Amino acid sequence: MRPYILSECNWKDLKTHRFELAVLPWGATEAHNYHLPYGTDVYEADAIATESGRKAWEKGAKVVILPTIPFGVNTGQTDIYLDMNMSPSTQMAVLKDVLTVLKRQGIKKFLILNSHGGNDFKTMLRELGLDFPKMLLSSCNWFHALDKSQYFEEEGDHADEMETSIMMHIHPQLVLPLSEAGMGLEKKSSIKGFREKWAWTERRWSQVTKDTGVGNPKKSSPEKGKKFFNDVSNKISELMQDICKTPLDELYQ
Repeated sequence: MRPYILSECNWKDLKTHRFELAVLPWGATEAHNYHLPYGTDVYEADAIATESGRKAWEKGAKVVILPTIPFGVNTGQTDIYLDMNMSPSTQMAVLKDVLTVLKRQGIKKFLILNSHGGNDFKTMLRELGLDFPKMLLSSCNWFHALDKSQYFEEEGDHADEMETSIMMHIHPQLVLPLSEAGMGLEKKSSIKGFREKWAWTERRWSQVTKDTGVGNPKKSSPEKGKKFFNDVSNKISELMQDICKTPLDELYQ
């Protein structure tokens, strides 16, 4: 039993033990090119949350990792077979219920560890902050925590060299040979503002990419994945530790 993983805890211990920070990993279930499983975002969320939580716990942080939410916002992928969509309004309802439990149990610090680019929790947490004013509500995207260019050669943001390398490290049995992978070519928007990324519209996935990937995975390796995984879990562990040790009345210096 790992005492920082809620799903492995038992009532014998939790009758008396109390946590400072609850972490909710949030993934998605969707196609990841030809070579990665639909659960890639969930596997990554589980592994990174667990390893970060372990490192934080061993440093004395009273952190608990909640079970991962497996469905994310996939509104731009409705025509891709069995890509599962959870609408933002549903995510909002889930978050409110989770936070209601945490508030009732006296846990005042909350972190979403997001593993899917289609999820965006900022506006939800702003609104929920009005209902839970005495709690610290926060989120992070693990895939933005480090400069990817220091680890990987190819750019991309879905089933790319980074994600493929991580999966080769944490679940190699679920990764098909790279010879099976598509090239992850992405069609760019015809509209200049969207290409420059200061304006935004949702990508229609099947119009943007033939194989559902964005980014060439061919240079992936488990060695690259291991190095990135270790470094990103170190950084997220530091965030967990900082949140745990900082009193709510001392959040600003």
